[in-house]
Amino acid sequence: MARVFVYGTLKKGQPNYKHMINTAKGLAKFQGRGRTVEKYPLVIAGKYNIPYMLNIPGTGHHIAGEIYSVDEQMLQFLDEFEGCPDMYQRTLMRIQVVEWEGKGSTGEADSVLECFVYSTATYPPEWVGLPYYDSYDSSGKHGLSYVLRESR
Repeated sequence: MARVFVYGTLKKGQPNYKHMINTAKGLAKFQGRGRTVEKYPLVIAGKYNIPYMLNIPGTGHHIAGEIYSVDEQMLQFLDEFEGCPDMYQRTLMRIQVVEWEGKGSTGEADSVLECFVYSTATYPPEWVGLPYYDSYDSSGKHGLSYVLRESR
């Protein structure tokens, strides 16, 4: 099993969460909530209002998200879903646990875990000038609702 930190449309209550609970795509077990140890810019960009974590450590905010334990099948699905390695790159990042539901002591609150995160180092330079968020919600007050793939 691998640990994955999701901060965008794959979180509970967000438009693509359905993929995280679709066992035909693999297994994803919610472990808890966390935030990036480093600061990163989280922007909403493009004509489909997609959330992107730009891989610029030290800039932006500590990004809030959810920690999942996933099997190899789900990890492969997520790589495809996230357009890895072209649109997003899957890298290990340090995530501080805020709240833990998982079994065992590896994720107690305030501990730091290594998790795979889908961020991008390939983006138009003007994205750096977009507003930075510390948490993503498709129906947030930013007014930039995510456009589902099936609606594009």
